[in-house]
Amino acid sequence: MPVNETLARYSDWSYASAVVIYVLAMVFYLVEQAMTKTKRQVARELAAVGGGESDAAPAESSVVVTSSPRAERIGRMGFALNVLGVMLHALAVVLRGLATDRVPWGNMYEYGSAVCLFAVIGWLVLAKRFDIRRLSVWVLLPIVVLLFLGGTVLYTPASPVQPALQSYWLAIHVTAVSIASGLLLLPGVASVLYLFRAAYEKDGNRFGKFAARLPKAEVLDRLAYRVTIVGFPLFTFAIICGAIWAESAWGRFWGWDPKETTAFVAWVIYAVYLHARATAGWRGSRAAVINVLGFAAMVFNLFFINLVTSGLHSYAGVA
Repeated sequence: MPVNETLARYSDWSYASAVVIYVLAMVFYLVEQAMTKTKRQVARELAAVGGGESDAAPAESSVVVTSSPRAERIGRMGFALNVLGVMLHALAVVLRGLATDRVPWGNMYEYGSAVCLFAVIGWLVLAKRFDIRRLSVWVLLPIVVLLFLGGTVLYTPASPVQPALQSYWLAIHVTAVSIASGLLLLPGVASVLYLFRAAYEKDGNRFGKFAARLPKAEVLDRLAYRVTIVGFPLFTFAIICGAIWAESAWGRFWGWDPKETTAFVAWVIYAVYLHARATAGWRGSRAAVINVLGFAAMVFNLFFINLVTSGLHSYAGVA
């Protein structure tokens, strides 16, 4: 079926508009961050007996984060722009699918766009549920970078997929891995921020006001864990579907292709993270480091494996 060039062009415009709106949302989020004040409070506990000044315990300091109504309003405007960006982004994905009459993730450009879309949608849900909107700028930063690379270096004009990809498994396998990859981007960012916050809580002089504005370490740890336990089963399902598709297309379930190998390494890392996080002795920074390694493996698999190495997946440009 020929490509509908008009819809394809509208898709490209929507994609570019979404990136611009995401950048504007980041600006609003940054302004909110700048207007959020941190103040160190000194608390002095009185001794149980006496209650006089001479009986007071040593002073303990804590940082209080205060947000003015104006900063809150600017943050809500950034969130509204974020929602608008998601709508334009989703429109770009849908129009690309309509233009090509197939699922809109048949090459690296489309796949990266879908992964980022699922990541932003997942983040908007989490930001409302956990009241962590002020972290949005750090989530949007890698997403905007990925979208920029997708729209420039990795851009592919709308076209039918190659015969090897004309299978219903494209809709099943790649959809599952796109959603899983998008969701697993979020705990990666949360774990990176956790390491900053944990270091700050251990030593109040480390990373200064940046870490003080972050949610408590336990909140970031819980956020990373909960999203991972949702994304990991989806990632597992995607790998299983990929193996079934490989047996149908290539006559074997697993061949240690570079793409398959890196996906398996990422799967093992996330399995180790979930085990470590569920074990009391491995909670905290050590578990967060494992999650960051999983995040790095996913990004490595997305770009380096697809663009540099050669294998059975190279022609596809997708997971």
